[in-house]
Amino acid sequence: MARTETVEGPRSRAAKTQRRTRIQREKHEQILEAALDVFSRQGFRGATIDQIAESAGLSKPNLLYYFRTKEAMHRELIDRLLDTWLDPLHALNKEGDPVAEIKSYIRRKLELARDYPRESRLFANEILQGAPHIGEELEDLKALVDEKAEVIRGWSKAGKLRKCDPHHLFFAIWSTTQHYADFDAQVRAVLGDVGQGEGRFEDAARFLDQLFIHGLKP
Repeated sequence: MARTETVEGPRSRAAKTQRRTRIQREKHEQILEAALDVFSRQGFRGATIDQIAESAGLSKPNLLYYFRTKEAMHRELIDRLLDTWLDPLHALNKEGDPVAEIKSYIRRKLELARDYPRESRLFANEILQGAPHIGEELEDLKALVDEKAEVIRGWSKAGKLRKCDPHHLFFAIWSTTQHYADFDAQVRAVLGDVGQGEGRFEDAARFLDQLFIHGLKP
């Protein structure tokens, strides 16, 4: 699907950001915050510029001064999200202790679900719609996952981990950790009073350690 706005390189975006006044930068972030809220609830197709403008407390013409299309807002949010979302996978170190590395990866994914629930739902909505805006990024994701899958296989061959399918291991970790963001209302409803605080993430971490780590130890 063709993008409706011109894609700028990092240097171009940085230069433009430096030229903005403090108020303009604040407005820019105010709009993105509102767009994240609307996109995470409505999805890209369901979101409208009018909804985002209302959520930001701005007039539609004022919003359009900063972002000419909703695609531009969505694009910037996705770019920011992917940088954050892939950090834990980049950090998986083949020179480290396998059990400690996987345990740390699970913890960091849970922290993302706890700290960035709207971003998680934004990404989930994009994938559910067939990933029309992030086809190239998914190719980059595949390359990164393939690279880390080789790390897992190497640990298994060395007898440091039980043999497993690395790709399905990643799928299982993603689905169990991101569940706490994407289905937060369901988690809270099922857990009742004990599920309202941050303790549910610690409980989840302990269980997932038991599920994954004990299952992967040779």
